[in-house]
Amino acid sequence: MSDTVIRVEHLSKKYIIAHQQKKKGSNQTLRELITDGVKSFSSKLLKPTKENSLNPDREEFWALNDVSFEIKQGDRVGIIGRNGAGKSTLLKILSRITEPTNGRIVIKGRVASLLEVGTGFHGELTGRENIYLNGAILGMSKAEIKRKFDEIVAFAEVEKFLDTPVKRYSSGMYVRLAFAVAAHLEPEILIVDEVLAVGDAQFQKKCLGRMEKVAEEGKTVIFVSHQMAAISNLCSSCIMLKSGKLAFHGNTQYAIKRYLEVDHQNQQEPEKELINFRPSWAKPLITSVRVLDSDNRENSSFPLGADITFEMTFNSGNYPKLKTPVMGVVIHHELFGTLTGVNTRMTGFETNGKYYNSATMLCRVKHIPLLQGNYTVDIWLGDGAIDIDTLTGYLSFRIEGTDIYGTGRTPFSNMGVIFLEPKWQIISES
Repeated sequence: MSDTVIRVEHLSKKYIIAHQQKKKGSNQTLRELITDGVKSFSSKLLKPTKENSLNPDREEFWALNDVSFEIKQGDRVGIIGRNGAGKSTLLKILSRITEPTNGRIVIKGRVASLLEVGTGFHGELTGRENIYLNGAILGMSKAEIKRKFDEIVAFAEVEKFLDTPVKRYSSGMYVRLAFAVAAHLEPEILIVDEVLAVGDAQFQKKCLGRMEKVAEEGKTVIFVSHQMAAISNLCSSCIMLKSGKLAFHGNTQYAIKRYLEVDHQNQQEPEKELINFRPSWAKPLITSVRVLDSDNRENSSFPLGADITFEMTFNSGNYPKLKTPVMGVVIHHELFGTLTGVNTRMTGFETNGKYYNSATMLCRVKHIPLLQGNYTVDIWLGDGAIDIDTLTGYLSFRIEGTDIYGTGRTPFSNMGVIFLEPKWQIISES
């Protein structure tokens, strides 16, 4: 009997993107609406069907294009690729949330998926009720769920809120419970998307430990992450997607090396869509973000010990004006994951109390203490204690090896990520 638990054959997924040529609605008169409707109806009657299908206002987008691979039982597979590469679409098809346009998949075993915060949860139901609901969806009996119930609650750390509707949970509580349910209801295949970014460092470590335990039990784990350190530590093989196509499937370390090389080459691309770097919960208030050098020029390459400024511009638009705008910056290393972060709320920076419809906020870092390497930056916007918008990994920059000590030598890149400026001393004992 074959030990293949997932077989993907020539898988493709097409979406239709509508482009609105003219804004319609409150700015249109009744006459214009009637006229447009008559014109549209007449064109469908008078023009050939084939010509009607070539609608310039509609565009085909292939999120996946002819992807094929196999996954064996007990494999720990990482899926990597830039935003928009097709990772989430692939997971949704594997989880039976959406149907492919072409191709087919064959899955043997019970699948538990955690694709985004609260997937499969009903907001009006309590945490306790959602545990039983999700278990039933996964095909578990009531007795099986009851046997695992205490373990799930202990892992999620939501005992005090177990009988509270989950719509009142914070995003952290939501994802803790969702992951606990997915990982503890004995799936043969566990699929986890980048949702671990919602939790704190302790929770991420806890989740990675649980996934390792699931894999040690001979179960299959599929894990999507932009954190190469987590992929490297957890995954025995890796799938790399690029523009909806399978770019590589094999050794994890080689896949990471290829991904980082391609990602650095693509850092020079002039146009990147903000929507591809924004989670579903975020309101699109951030209009631009940049990395600036000491002369306030946009740059992506800096010497060791450089002064770096992160700039964020926002516009509230139809959203209420911001009374206490908050800017946050989180820096990630290409291999070692999250390194550090800071925000105006944490450091006590206060605005002047006025309401802001739009503004530009700057975070200046003197002598940034990072060794040479490639880095990505998350920028987020809040209003007081409320998080509103974030761009995850949209910004990137590189620190170049530099003879900063004036000795003709540069620090070794394998010495970590922190740049030090020490003061040495020797005291003679004679």
